[in-house]
Amino acid sequence: MPAKRTSILVADDDPQLLRLVARNLEMEGYQVQTATDGQEALDQITDEPPDLAILDVMMPRLDGFAVCQRVREFSSLPIMILTARGADGDKVRGFDLGADDYLTKPFSVGELLGRVRAILRRSQMSGDSPHATQARSSIGDLTIDFAQRLVTRNGREIILTPIEYRLLAYLAQNAGRVITQDLLLEHVWGDEYVGESHLLQVNINRLRRKLEDDPAHPRYILTKTGIGYLLAAS
Repeated sequence: MPAKRTSILVADDDPQLLRLVARNLEMEGYQVQTATDGQEALDQITDEPPDLAILDVMMPRLDGFAVCQRVREFSSLPIMILTARGADGDKVRGFDLGADDYLTKPFSVGELLGRVRAILRRSQMSGDSPHATQARSSIGDLTIDFAQRLVTRNGREIILTPIEYRLLAYLAQNAGRVITQDLLLEHVWGDEYVGESHLLQVNINRLRRKLEDDPAHPRYILTKTGIGYLLAAS
């Protein structure tokens, strides 16, 4: 039986851009689904989840932000947001809602394919267990089970996106040690993201909201101002 091809959903109300993106992804061997509005994209994700969703911000019925927010209620599906160049607020909002990456228009085919490969690689790595030295890490009532990719606190499962899990897992692997911002960005996102401190801060804040009783005064994920972050060892 042939291996199942990686499937990608592309949602955009611009028919020319939609055809361009879909054709180039298909030429790379991906199985491509398309949608021309946000509701159609959400329905497809619900009925037949792809391996990656690429969502334009400005779409009829539901915009890309609304789709991202709805999907995050039930899935950790990798999501890439397409934004207009210079719309920095869109990037911040997308990450706050749980997007894993963004791409600004206009973009080159090479940049698109590179981002797609990177986000799929991160997703696949999140599903594996690179922590051969330990199967589980516990800090207080927080437990990270690397073998099952399961995070619990007081026995209650905490649902994380692939990026959030990779970030927490790397901090847990180095619990008690300060990890610089650039090292975290390089390990979790890749070399091309070194220097994107705001991207890291947004995801740290999202993790804190899920893990901490009082995110403004964290007990697990601590900040070393101007240096980086650490997961408290105890």
